[in-house]
Amino acid sequence: MKDNKKSDILVVLGPTASGKTGLAVKLALKYGGEIVSADSMQIYKGMQIGTAKPTEKEMCGIAHHMIDFLPADEKYSVAQYVDDAKTVIADIQSRGKLPIVAGGTGLYISSLLNNISFTESPVDEALRDKLNAILAEQGTEPLFNELMSFDPESAEKIGHGNGKRLIRAIEIYRTTGITMTEQIKNSKLVPSPFRAFKIGLKCRDRANLYSRINQRVDVMLDNGLLEETRQVCNMPCSKTSAMAIGYKELIPYLLGECSYDDAVEKLKRETRRYAKRQLTWFMRDDEIRWFDIDTYNDGTSLFADVCAAYEEYLSNNRT
Repeated sequence: MKDNKKSDILVVLGPTASGKTGLAVKLALKYGGEIVSADSMQIYKGMQIGTAKPTEKEMCGIAHHMIDFLPADEKYSVAQYVDDAKTVIADIQSRGKLPIVAGGTGLYISSLLNNISFTESPVDEALRDKLNAILAEQGTEPLFNELMSFDPESAEKIGHGNGKRLIRAIEIYRTTGITMTEQIKNSKLVPSPFRAFKIGLKCRDRANLYSRINQRVDVMLDNGLLEETRQVCNMPCSKTSAMAIGYKELIPYLLGECSYDDAVEKLKRETRRYAKRQLTWFMRDDEIRWFDIDTYNDGTSLFADVCAAYEEYLSNNRT
């Protein structure tokens, strides 16, 4: 039975280069939807190619929200995203349209769908600088071990590879005395207002995804990514936007610190690693209906199967 207290949304998620944007646009055209981006870098202005923002042609006349609205030097938290996305979704639904959340930032998506409420903890810049210095000099291992000592649940969820989130979890505990695990449990006391059908895109053979990523980087470079990187270098940027994959790997080449080929190879490698982290995050969610994009000969067959799955879901959840 349908829960009439919850509002229906459609979610398209997956790693970078899996085809989320194209699928979301097709679904919006078929079901009368508008797209709500869940990408932590596409929010910034002036970063078009490197963040793979959809072009006007790719949008096909479908309204896209939560992209290209924030100056690159401004901070933007997950809490702000959840509040803003809820407002956008309510507006879309008020006009009789279907909200389609599409993107690859797992923290944005899970926080929105699970109705996470955030208690802003104090920022200790000295502590953050110290932890960042440890990350730069020694890598993530000492940070992971420290977090394990007082919040093993968060440490296991974050893993060894995400230095930024390890630092944040340590910072929360050091400044509030409350672990991230406790904060998350407390934040879930209010049920989610959404009933979401989650469509996940991935490759059965990981090598196929990595090949798509390599090809995508080549296309970005052909479309002017290097020149855009020069422009971004001259923009005032926040710490977050300055760390966007697609720019930070090319900057050493622009500074004469490495060859062009080495910079491009690093960009492809870091993008592949990012995709792996995205998949690790999403694979924990057993509510996602996965589609292996490399098992289809063409996008038409994939789209037909996605639509069939969604319509079956709607049929099973009618009042």
